[in-house]
Parts: sequence; C-alpha cells; structure tokens
Amino acid sequence: MNYHALGASSIRVSAISLGCMSLGKEEAENTRLIHRALELGINFFDTADLYDQGLNERTVGKILRSKRDQVVLATKVGNQWRADGSGWDWNPRKEYITGAVEASLARLQTDYIDLYQLHGGTMDDPIDEIIETFQRLQQQGKIRCYGISSIRPRVIREYVRRSGNCSVSGIVSVMLQYSLLDRRGEESVLPLLAEKGISVLARGALAKGLLINKPAAPYLDYGAEEVARAANAIHSLSGKNREPAQTALQFVLRNPAVTTAVTGLRTIEQLENLGGMTEVPGLTDDDMDVLRSVLPVHFYDPGL
Repeated sequence: MNYHALGASSIRVSAISLGCMSLGKEEAENTRLIHRALELGINFFDTADLYDQGLNERTVGKILRSKRDQVVLATKVGNQWRADGSGWDWNPRKEYITGAVEASLARLQTDYIDLYQLHGGTMDDPIDEIIETFQRLQQQGKIRCYGISSIRPRVIREYVRRSGNCSVSGIVSVMLQYSLLDRRGEESVLPLLAEKGISVLARGALAKGLLINKPAAPYLDYGAEEVARAANAIHSLSGKNREPAQTALQFVLRNPAVTTAVTGLRTIEQLENLGGMTEVPGLTDDDMDVLRSVLPVHFYDPGL
C-alpha cells in the first residue's frame, strides 16, 4: 500500500481508505472487514456524527479501540440531529461544534480525532468563527488537524483563503466527489488544492457502481448512453491483471491533487480487490488519455 502526507500535517494516510458509512448492521462482519482492511495496509477510516445518528462512530470506535495507534480516524460535524430524530439541520456554530466534538470523542472511544471535517458548508456560514473553533480544538489536543467535506468551489476557495493553508494550523484536506463520471473539480478546485498542498480525499470513485457492475443509468448531467460509454472504457482497460474497480480508482489517484480514494465497501471480496491494487499494473499515460477522452467534461455551476 502507498501512503501520502495529509496536507501539511505529519499524518500519512493510505492511498485507499475506508468510508465507514457503508458498514452494515452485523458487528461481526464489520469487525472482520475493518481488521482485514488493516491487514491490507489501509490505515485511514472516515465516519461522521450524522451517520446512523452516531451509531456509525460507536461501531468504528469499538472495533478500532485496541488498534488506535495504527489508524487515522476522521469524522465530521455540522449536521445536528433534531431531538425527535425526524431529520437534521445545518449548524456550523461554535457552540454546536465544541459540544459535538466531545460527543464524537466519546463514541469513538478516543482522546483525539486525527482529522475533523466540516460536513458541508455555505457562503453564509460564520467561516472565521468555524476556523477559529477548529484551531482552538487543535490547541487543546482534541483534534490533530481539520478539513472540509464539500463540493462547492466558492466555499472551498474561501476556506483555503481564510484558514492559512499550507500550515499545520490551516486546512489540510477537502473531501469531494471525483470519478470518471464526475470531473467537475478539474476546472478550478483540484488545481488550486494541488498548488496549495491541500489533500483531496476523493469519494465516489466508482460512481455508485455504474462504472464497474451496475446497469447504465443517468448520472449527474450524463445520460445512460454516456454512462455506458464510460463504463465500457473502464472495462476495456481492465482484464485478468486488473479489476474494473481498480481501473476506476487508478484514474482518480493519478490526479496530483488526490491523496486517498475513500471507498465504501461492504464485503471482504470488494476489499480484497481494492486492497491489492498496488500489486496490479498502473494506468499508462495512453490509458489516461483514453479515459479522459471518452466523455465531455462537465464543470460546476459558476454560482455554486
């Protein structure tokens, strides 16, 4: 497994990481999956206080409690569950974040969170207050570093500008969606983050399975026929030496801004395919040209 620095921090994360939102309800299966991920060299595990009303954090914390010194734990904050459990509301205020981090620490059964991420974000947020709150949590030793999970270019750029990026106290990562079927970030976000040394945590590399094994269906602004064309390109570069999922992930990891591909896995078989990715042939420049040319690139709405 390859490992890369998380932004300007001293933390190093595996090129393939586990998005824990996909974990099932069976504790034994979850334990087996996560422990096997560790054996394969995956050290980065991402969850959020939103998932299953905190149960996901409890599950991850319990399974990894005895392995804490071997892993990088990431979680997220900003979506506050209503008291009646009927849904959640956006709350990026200082008072909520400082209370929420204590609850996440307790559920994760740890004294510190390696990466604490704002789980969304808008231009109307009290951005300076949020950054100051994260930096205070760093100073208190409750988090090691912080980032944001967002697909909004304007919001991402504003956090980069205001947080003092490229420093230990600045933003170290942005989690966003990126795949052969979602290259929207290539126009402005990915080049900016690469230039600033801020890690991209890429989610959705398999495009909900449409690139590897699901029947073609519309996805974002692409029609089913275009989706099928992209999937065919992925399969054409795969074979006995490389699984389609590995090809799709390699496309994402070839972007210089991307530090890790956050994958949602439910089975050991899926994990084995991806965990052994460093042992299969990499994509060549010609392969990348084939994939890049298969569809026109759609970019974000300028107002987003």
